[in-house]
Amino acid sequence: MYTAHPDRYADMPYRRSGRSGLKLPALSLGLWHNFGPERPVATQRAILRRAFDLGVTHFDLANNYGPPPGSAESAFGEALKADLAGYRDELVISTKAGYLMWPGPYGEWGSRKYLLSSLDQSLTRMGLDYVDIFYSHRPDPETPLEETMGALHSAVQQGKALYVGVSNYSAEQTREAARILGELGTPLLIHQPRYSMLDRRPETEGVLDALDELEVGSIVFSPLEQGLLTCRYLDGIPEGSRAASDSPFLNSDAVTEELVGRLRALDEIAKERGQTLAQLALSWVLRGGRVTSALIGASSPRQVEDCVGAIANLEFDAEELARIDAIVNR
Repeated sequence: MYTAHPDRYADMPYRRSGRSGLKLPALSLGLWHNFGPERPVATQRAILRRAFDLGVTHFDLANNYGPPPGSAESAFGEALKADLAGYRDELVISTKAGYLMWPGPYGEWGSRKYLLSSLDQSLTRMGLDYVDIFYSHRPDPETPLEETMGALHSAVQQGKALYVGVSNYSAEQTREAARILGELGTPLLIHQPRYSMLDRRPETEGVLDALDELEVGSIVFSPLEQGLLTCRYLDGIPEGSRAASDSPFLNSDAVTEELVGRLRALDEIAKERGQTLAQLALSWVLRGGRVTSALIGASSPRQVEDCVGAIANLEFDAEELARIDAIVNR
């Protein structure tokens, strides 16, 4: 029987999400693409246990995570029942709805019918009465934002979610979502954008500025840029990597000689700081406190350990930041 490490809260920093009372670990574990049937159950459970032992209290899911869709939530539900059920009140569990889950006109996007039906299905798969955070996974261009935000509000009113968030929303969409939710009495807790050293859009498109203005938290996905910002691609494309597969999220064409050169230059900075490249990338998105938490993915407990090592050095001086910018922008 699993017993959590007694010192699990000794080292991990916890950051308040916006102006809410909820604190999130600086690093959270995302279950996208590593918790489907292709990953051994024993490995999945070991990853979750190791993360919790290291102070990672937040587990991030979505209805379509797997693959196939739904399988990550089912796998997490089994692991929760086997190992973590006794620690439920120490955990923050989130899920999302927005992408395709079932056929027909009610199986994706942002209608009230889809969002609340999807949440019910997610709760059943995970064996939960409620999730801590329920997200609109993407804005719906055809459904009024009032309806989508109203559905999130209803999830809270029904006791099926404690907080609500949005993901992949623009700065202006985020402001409008926050306004609507505020009028309903369910504040917007958090936004989940894609953000990394190689993808600065939350900075350049004003999302981080909007979150600062609204006092809303942020949890960033793909801070390691689909694995590019790790040691895996420093010598090109290794066999068995995501870029070597037929993944729609990273293909071999993206791993150019020019990019590999930039990755090697960033790795030199990481070594000077006593970090791996992955640790440097995670520290960078967490710098300065604008980002509440960074989502990591892991295919083994060792990868969790490497990522959590980033918290030992979250500070950058001006010269380091300038060197990173020069490498990324060259």
